[in-house]
Amino acid sequence: MAAIMTSRWMSAVQTKAQGSGAKVVIVEQPIEAGNAIAAAQIKTIDWPGSSVPQDAPSSSADVVGRIARVSMIPGEAVLLGKLAPINAAGGLSSTIPEGKRAITVKVNEVVAVAGFALPGSYVDVLVSGKDANDQSFSRTVLSRVKVLAVAQETATEPNKPKVVNAVTLELTQHDSETLDLARNIGKLSLVLRNEFDTKVEDSNGVRLPEIVYPQSARVATRLPLAQSAPSSQRLSHQSLVSQSRRPEEIRGVSRQSVEKP
Repeated sequence: MAAIMTSRWMSAVQTKAQGSGAKVVIVEQPIEAGNAIAAAQIKTIDWPGSSVPQDAPSSSADVVGRIARVSMIPGEAVLLGKLAPINAAGGLSSTIPEGKRAITVKVNEVVAVAGFALPGSYVDVLVSGKDANDQSFSRTVLSRVKVLAVAQETATEPNKPKVVNAVTLELTQHDSETLDLARNIGKLSLVLRNEFDTKVEDSNGVRLPEIVYPQSARVATRLPLAQSAPSSQRLSHQSLVSQSRRPEEIRGVSRQSVEKP
């Protein structure tokens, strides 16, 4: 009985070690997004266990020559969702999701967040210029925009910032039109943000008086609230100022305002 149980246990261990028998293609050498996959970059293995990744090709012939939509590292399984359609031309166009567009904007060292805006990171786009009243302003026009490429590179090392003069962004058609109009209005700037921060805030922007005269700007923003009060309680800013500067005459215990001559 002990010999029979030992034999069964050894058989089960060998079966588990051999895996499920399913073939899966995995990455053997790094693969960059937008490039065709070569035979030397992949290999076929027996997938251990019974849980085989869904949509995982079982033959290298199904992968060789296909365009990678994302970058892949050694050891990970090649999935059909990571590959561009058959006969895709390759390059940046193969990595753009359906319904999205790629647009390149010219930047400088400061605008490009000192080289830290790398492919795969997310940025906000600001525009600064002058409005119809020739008043300077700055406003966020696009939020959480994905960077597809810097210069002509779609992949760089995260710990090595690179100063470039052009950045390619992934946008919808409407956002592409917004960005194209914004760069003709004024100067564009990029603001690097946390990749896990998905919150989109609606900002009214900042105008020159809010920076040069911050206290006056705060008073101006409060005036519309005061003007919306009933007419019996409404006082203009000018009347408040004039009353505070009007001289007063004190006689005994009474006080009254005196008009200036």
